[in-house]
Amino acid sequence: MHSINIKTNNLILRDLRDDDLEGMFEMDSNPLVHKYLGKKTLKSISESKKQIESIQEQYKKYGIGRWAVLLKSTNKFIGWSGLKFNTDITLNHHTHFYDIGYRFIPRYWGNGFATESASAALNFGFKELNIKTIYGIAECNNKASNKVLTKLGLRFINQFLIDSIAANWYELNNKDYETTMP
Repeated sequence: MHSINIKTNNLILRDLRDDDLEGMFEMDSNPLVHKYLGKKTLKSISESKKQIESIQEQYKKYGIGRWAVLLKSTNKFIGWSGLKFNTDITLNHHTHFYDIGYRFIPRYWGNGFATESASAALNFGFKELNIKTIYGIAECNNKASNKVLTKLGLRFINQFLIDSIAANWYELNNKDYETTMP
């Protein structure tokens, strides 16, 4: 496993570390952040610690996982973004698949950081890991996340249910990525 350190115009993407604990808890204890994530906010900092440990375990097992996103100008944790290799769930009839995801502290919403960070993650997934297909999932009512996924070039495939909640399923394959991205 190698450490990730990707710089974009405004952001630094790197492996999540224990010193991201406060930022993770600030983000995941906020009801606004979890409005479209099953409304399951974290109640204690120890839950954030378990979440970071789980992601660090993904780095070891699969060489990929969500990354910390830092604002380049301040070096401050603002959220996470990146790829996850899903092995323990079946969604929309898929198992063992990569999905793109992003989550930010609300005061950083609306600045294009989800698109910027996820674009870097897609590039890494397709060019460095040679992943064949990356999927995206967003609740139907989450207009912002659906917009990010389409802006990134993912193609809407269908709607499906996650715990009785309607969600949109998107995909982007490596070949299409190569023809549409630099």
